[in-house]
Amino acid sequence: MAEKPRKEAADSHLTGTTYLIYRYMLKRREPVGISQVQKDLSLSSSSVSEYHLKKLVQMGLIREEQGGYVVDKVVLDNLIRIRRVAIPSQTAYVTFFGTTLAILVLFLRPPTINSLFFFALVINCFALAVTSYEAVKTYRRL
Repeated sequence: MAEKPRKEAADSHLTGTTYLIYRYMLKRREPVGISQVQKDLSLSSSSVSEYHLKKLVQMGLIREEQGGYVVDKVVLDNLIRIRRVAIPSQTAYVTFFGTTLAILVLFLRPPTINSLFFFALVINCFALAVTSYEAVKTYRRL
């Protein structure tokens, strides 16, 4: 239960420049320094980037390492983090529906197309389209 309020607090403070820096760090997947953040995001000074990085450290979202700062916790919804790679959780559904569609078309196709096969095909295509759209939308938010 202690985890939930901290996440909500992190989400409520993760706005503006702080959010941009956090999102930038998620995309980079490698340690970043203060001056690198300032340069890559065109911030006015290194003290601005340092302020926001310290804010993210206090929120428990990033940590300082030898090479700079790295993301320690992913709080954006619908993401799966594997080491330093964040992917939309809908990717699992896209893979599932893509695989079932391929199996349906390649191996389970009846000699003559009947209404049941057509219905299964339409539902599977619809599910694949919706989950693909959501995965792309989540990925763009990164």
